[in-house]
Amino acid sequence: MFETLFANFNWRSVIDISLVLVLLYQLYKLVRGSLAVNILLGLVAIYVLYLVVDALELRLLARILGQFIGVGVISLIILFQPEIRRFLLMIGKNAAFKNRGWIRRLFSGQVQSTEQDFNYVQEAVNAAWRMAHERTGMLVVFARTSELQFFANTGETLDAKISSRLLESLFNKYSPLHDGAVIVANGKCKAAGCVLPISENPDIPDDLGLRHRSALGISEHSDAVVLVVSEETGRISLAINGRLHPYTDRKKLITKLGQLLA
Repeated sequence: MFETLFANFNWRSVIDISLVLVLLYQLYKLVRGSLAVNILLGLVAIYVLYLVVDALELRLLARILGQFIGVGVISLIILFQPEIRRFLLMIGKNAAFKNRGWIRRLFSGQVQSTEQDFNYVQEAVNAAWRMAHERTGMLVVFARTSELQFFANTGETLDAKISSRLLESLFNKYSPLHDGAVIVANGKCKAAGCVLPISENPDIPDDLGLRHRSALGISEHSDAVVLVVSEETGRISLAINGRLHPYTDRKKLITKLGQLLA
């Protein structure tokens, strides 16, 4: 078996193996930090076991494992639904940005919209800094490729211009909408008091509450960027692709958030 394998080994095999390794690495980056990592490792282990059993000609066990691998594609779609959605969003987002490059070159109005985006980002960060000082929780979801209409429907529709005062009033402890999330799309406050999915990542520290788990959950289900303020510690963080990034410098946070949403 191995003699035949190496006899057919050529430069195409090198390219083939290299592409597979790159694909596996990108897949690992996509599912890193979630339950999907353990599932993926389990599937790889079963496939390696199938190759060994098939090479040893253990026919009964090879047939059983072969039947399991035969439905592997359907299993992958079911088990990795959030990761596949995020992967497709990432591809679509990159394609959309390339298309927008033509529009930006043809119409100068895109520059003004970028400046407006930067203004509402600054308003949101200013509100976060004041609420962090007052130990008031905050959860703002900035939609990117998708407008997150499904999650926006779980809250109260606003369609309002973003300002620091608006966000501070929405997340005031006596506000009926302070427990939910604010969803921002196209530079406007789309909805408030929204319910978000909870992250199932087992590696989340125990000191992070429901607000942070919701921020991580929506960032795992979409390419949204989430600005979250801890009510207990006053810590300000960005949730991106299922990971939390704390910030202690206001200008750096404004710059980073502006770059992600520009």
